[in-house]
Amino acid sequence: MDFDWMKIPYAFLTVFIVVNYGFLMTALIQKIGARVGRRYGIPIWQNYLDMIKNYGLRSSITHGAMFYLGPVFRLSGGVGLLLFVPSIYGSYMFSNLSFAGDLILALYFVFFGTLGMALGAAESGHPHAAIGITRGLSQVSMAELPFGLAVFSVALQYQTLSVTDIVAAQQGGMLTWTLFTNPLAVSAAMLSFLGSMMRPPFDVVIAPQEIPIGPPTEYHSSYLALMQTNRVIFPVAKIVIYMNLFFGGATSWPEFFLKVFLIYMWSAFVGVVFPRFRVEQSIRWFLVWAVPLGVLSIMVV
Repeated sequence: MDFDWMKIPYAFLTVFIVVNYGFLMTALIQKIGARVGRRYGIPIWQNYLDMIKNYGLRSSITHGAMFYLGPVFRLSGGVGLLLFVPSIYGSYMFSNLSFAGDLILALYFVFFGTLGMALGAAESGHPHAAIGITRGLSQVSMAELPFGLAVFSVALQYQTLSVTDIVAAQQGGMLTWTLFTNPLAVSAAMLSFLGSMMRPPFDVVIAPQEIPIGPPTEYHSSYLALMQTNRVIFPVAKIVIYMNLFFGGATSWPEFFLKVFLIYMWSAFVGVVFPRFRVEQSIRWFLVWAVPLGVLSIMVV
């Protein structure tokens, strides 16, 4: 099959739309969380100002090539995940670079950025880098396991690895969504979603209020800006996967914006209600609640 080069500019248009929506939605979620805690919160445009400022800075500090490739790998994971998954079902412009086996490729991109950051942190020279890598990869790996089981269950259910075909199978109305035809897989995936978003109660690895070290302080200038950009792209890209696999996909941009926001609110709601887990507690939680649901969903299918 010949590659359609005309899809490339449309794919970058998708990235542009998602980046701007991600900046606005991330700021809105932060503001909602602040209001729950009776604080005012950041302005909606604050993320734009931070990004522009950091992209304009330069650094002369040298840690090694892999340290600076970490943010590049991180951003590549978010952008790659978005580009190889259709954003709008039935649209030639916004089907992106999806193809028959795009579900397997998407699973690789989900973990690609995390591994890149682990390699970058290993070359930072910080004495506690190994501890942070171990804790981070342990929690992320365990959080992704239920999602992998849920994806396997959905692939068995629809007998395809094409995200487009899975969305097409859910176009008979709301009751044909995977949410209703395979609720066990969706339950496992949504529990996994809480951990993969790195929000409370699963944010002890980055612990933004307590630990004055880690990627946000080790990285600086344009490298930090790359991480900030990925921080708004990757959550939306991953939510697009969830939307397509479990919630019928989107046939228009208004539907896309609404579904992405509602799925994001699931993690935001849990984050402002429940206290933080330690790493071993979060791993135990996934093993007890999320993994059995994923295994059971495969057995039922």
